[in-house]
Amino acid sequence: PDPMPLPRLGRGSMGGMQSLALPLGKGPHQVGCADVMVGHTRQGLFLRLFYPCLPRAGAERPLWIPRYEYCGGLADFAHRSRRWCAPLLNAAIGSCRVPVSWNGPFKPCSRRYPLIIFSHGLGAFRTLYSSVCSELASWGFAVAALEHRDHSASATYFCPAEAGNEEWIPYQRVPQGQKEFYFRNKQVHQRAEECVRALQLFEDIDSGKSVPNVFHQDFDLSVLKDSIDLTKVAVMGHSFGGVTAVLALVKEPSFRCAVALDAWMFPLENALYPEVPKPVLFINTEKFQTPESVAKMKRLSSRNSQTKIITILGSVHQSQTDFTFLTGKLLSRIFGVRGTLDPYKSLDITSRASLAFLQRHLNLEEEFHQWDDLLEGIGDSVVPEAPFCRSNL
Repeated sequence: PDPMPLPRLGRGSMGGMQSLALPLGKGPHQVGCADVMVGHTRQGLFLRLFYPCLPRAGAERPLWIPRYEYCGGLADFAHRSRRWCAPLLNAAIGSCRVPVSWNGPFKPCSRRYPLIIFSHGLGAFRTLYSSVCSELASWGFAVAALEHRDHSASATYFCPAEAGNEEWIPYQRVPQGQKEFYFRNKQVHQRAEECVRALQLFEDIDSGKSVPNVFHQDFDLSVLKDSIDLTKVAVMGHSFGGVTAVLALVKEPSFRCAVALDAWMFPLENALYPEVPKPVLFINTEKFQTPESVAKMKRLSSRNSQTKIITILGSVHQSQTDFTFLTGKLLSRIFGVRGTLDPYKSLDITSRASLAFLQRHLNLEEEFHQWDDLLEGIGDSVVPEAPFCRSNL
């Protein structure tokens, strides 16, 4: 079963315009955002970077769904006909914008910013976690939201060296007759390696190497030199991205901890669990996890007392994506994206627990320990470990 169930679209269900009510970050920094593509082959990297920026009057806001092709990819992922579903999605959400400053001026800082590499879920792409990424950036992090090229994104692309060319990488289902575990396991290894390469990209920039951004007119990567603290790096992700973050800890010693949002643990081979060397914060939603998945999380917490598992009550798998902030009946109905808990409250719990955990394991000198209770599952709408309800997996 797909860990990210998507729309049941009825033809006559437009139900008024959709809008995206993403919250502004609550931290002290304004947030800028830029797209970064490095290299002209699929071995390169593609990410959206969220970072503290200087205020700028009349700043442009980036599109949430950056290109029409992503609507087609979402249609494919949802087993819908591209012919009518893509234009419908484009009409409903194609003009939604993210409340951050597009290519805003990077904010210099005497203390370097810690770095988070973020991995998306199955059928998602780099922009669908803008709420949590921009919230963390507002508290003084650089957050690099990858777009994976393992065929798990609903769509992505790279730009071969010939000017103006694009090659699209479509979403791919598990091939008929192939065991899902082997297909997904190969993907999770590729994804974790992309996380490691993303960290290497920031190391290259910091060492003064010239790293050209394929979108050169937008954002010059050299502004990041001497601004990112490469001794304070974490990896984070949702669903398929959550297990990707866990595996990245095995592959790259520089990652000091991982935050896994509703991790889909199925694709990771059992032999690797004893190899996970660093602490993980598992933030689960109430309706997604299975006993098997949680048992794998508990294997990690039994080996490392710093690994924490908490569950947000009243939340569903999509509560940790931007979809939960769509207003209007159409998409909440078709994406099943709302739990009973207010989505702004759910984002608060997710980001505060993450900040408390990151402060502890990246040795930050901030005030994030004020939210330490959340790491023990103490607080409104949060419980320790994982209460069992019927899962939809």
